[in-house]
Amino acid sequence: MPKRRPIYRVIFQSQAQTYEIYASEIYQSDLHGFIEVEEFLFDERSGVVVDPSEEKLKSEFSGVLRSYIPMHTVIRIDEVEKEGVGKITESRGEARSNNVSPFPMPPSPSKD
Repeated sequence: MPKRRPIYRVIFQSQAQTYEIYASEIYQSDLHGFIEVEEFLFDERSGVVVDPSEEKLKSEFSGVLRSYIPMHTVIRIDEVEKEGVGKITESRGEARSNNVSPFPMPPSPSKD
């Protein structure tokens, strides 16, 4: 029985958008702070219905052999059983930023 090729779902943020891509090769880059993603997988279904976010993703990554993604932008990486539909969605900037508050800092010592 041949070994199954792994499929990874990578979700990351870039320029106020959330990307969900599928690839069969992913590893830590020699460039400090980046992961490398290779062998992108796109759904090759032939159908009448066309998903605009998937088409945008295909056109953005067409001709890309390898992508370097900063680790701090990665939300999640999953190994999945089968490939899903990749997409680009708008991040909820205002709603998301209201849920985050800065960590309280101790008061700085006064200089008398």
